[in-house]
Amino acid sequence: MNNAHRLKGEVTVPGDKSISHRAIMFGAISEGLTEVTNFLEGADCLSTISCFEKLGIEIERNASHILVRGKGLCGLQKPSEVLDAGNSGTTTRLISGILAAQSFETTLTGDASIRRRPMRRIITPLSMMGAQIESLGANDCAPLRITGSPLHGIRYESPVASAQVKSAILLAGLYADAPTSVIEPSISRNHSEILLRYFGAEVHTTDTTVTIQPAGRLVGQKVSVPGDISSAAYFIAAGLLVPNSEILIRNVGINHTRDGILRVAKEMGGDITLLNEVASEGEPTADILVRSSHLHGVTIGGSLIPTLIDEVPIIAVMAAFAEGQTIIRDAGELKVKESNRIDVMVTNLGRMGCDIAATDDGMIINGGRTLKGAVIDSNLDHRIAMSFAIAALLADGETQIQGSDCVKISYPSFYQDLQALMR
Repeated sequence: MNNAHRLKGEVTVPGDKSISHRAIMFGAISEGLTEVTNFLEGADCLSTISCFEKLGIEIERNASHILVRGKGLCGLQKPSEVLDAGNSGTTTRLISGILAAQSFETTLTGDASIRRRPMRRIITPLSMMGAQIESLGANDCAPLRITGSPLHGIRYESPVASAQVKSAILLAGLYADAPTSVIEPSISRNHSEILLRYFGAEVHTTDTTVTIQPAGRLVGQKVSVPGDISSAAYFIAAGLLVPNSEILIRNVGINHTRDGILRVAKEMGGDITLLNEVASEGEPTADILVRSSHLHGVTIGGSLIPTLIDEVPIIAVMAAFAEGQTIIRDAGELKVKESNRIDVMVTNLGRMGCDIAATDDGMIINGGRTLKGAVIDSNLDHRIAMSFAIAALLADGETQIQGSDCVKISYPSFYQDLQALMR
């Protein structure tokens, strides 16, 4: 990829990945029909569909929507083969909460990346509820053997602010014999709470504590998935960084537990305007207008991190071109994503000539240098590949991104959409 002189136009990013996953899962354990529009047709979400089809759920994929014919909380069937979550941590962790309460045994696995990602964080609380979960490699990672068991309500203090951990426990809590509460160190994304209420569950939130009551039934619904702010983040960064640019990003979810990228971009001096704000099924959306800006360094940490954890790689790119120093801390979760995103960003930005150093829980970036094109190893991590596609727009010379096709995990048309803005 080569640099760009300006970006102009409109883009509509794919549906939110987190909500797409949950709409399929919750529809599968609801009674009746769930219709999902603007579903993300990325590899991760298709893994969720595949797993539930193997569990006996009929799912119809059309050009404009997905139809899930739910069988109720206890209607899943024992699969005849291993469930493969592919590259999807969301699929692996959330479905574990559902499988823990079923009347059969299931083996759940994924690709090489998933088989390295930590599952003790869900095994511990689910086991406290009475679940029987065994890591077949005895390393607290997938493959997992999950034997369905009667579950008990618990009050669990999570050591990490993780929507995947919280959601796995809440889903198990649907089947428990008493209320289940999860207390987080700070608030993580709340799509599960919003959608579970929409499907009929009784969920209450107070500060950083979420409590779910045992459910007799969930009822299928119509779910309109907003555009994914994590996918929009790359165009936000591009519009701010590339000179003489103006990009309108249509229908993006701006849930307050996910909008950290907007807050950071504005704090860095970014010209960002929200237009046509609406609320739908508890998930607010807006069109995001982005114009070229002169950015400066900031310090990012604390409770802001869970609201932008997936956007830290592209924020690091923004920081590399901003004036002054940016410090990112309290982001140790980046080490256990699809790749160790701290090390991968530091290594690759360093290859481009950025003054960047890793810390135990983040990175320090001294911005403002002219970067040069380089050979980038994506580590088959979609967020790394897309971040460096944006860095390439501003670097001198050509940038080659190895494993660039991994963007299909969350944004299959990313490169085409980016190319369309180069006018």
